Amino acid sequence: MEIGFYAGSFDPFTNGHLHVIEKSVKIFDKVIIGIGDNPDKKRRFDKNLMKNLIEELLINRKLTNVEVICYENMTVDAAKSNNATFLVRGVRNGMDYDCEENMASINEEVADIDTIYIRAGKLGNISSSMVMDLLEHGKDVSKYLPKEIINFIKEGEKYG
Repeated sequence: MEIGFYAGSFDPFTNGHLHVIEKSVKIFDKVIIGIGDNPDKKRRFDKNLMKNLIEELLINRKLTNVEVICYENMTVDAAKSNNATFLVRGVRNGMDYDCEENMASINEEVADIDTIYIRAGKLGNISSSMVMDLLEHGKDVSKYLPKEIINFIKEGEKYG
């Protein structure tokens, strides 16, 4: 069984992330979304709460071969402990590719796991940080976030 492990902070989970998942489920028998922490970023939303929201949107979109987990250890270790055969990474532009390629080389060396890149396509301009900046300045972000995430944010259940 081919299992893809898609890791990120997903803070919040965007339509760009959803795009990568929708492409991944066509490639893998199972996709695991791993919600981890990025030491370079302060988390805005509780990751267990984001896990629940992502699970809700997966159900709403009938994406049944996807599981969502939270993890604390290194991504490659979380992927291996969940029997992943590949890491899945979304790539928005050349800068992303260069960074991801460096990381993929190390991951392959230390954990013997390969990486598959999925192009963000027309959603290449979306990042969670950019979306949060727009939100904080009162801008409409409805085209960047799934409705489940927008509904959550509008309800004011913001953490962080």
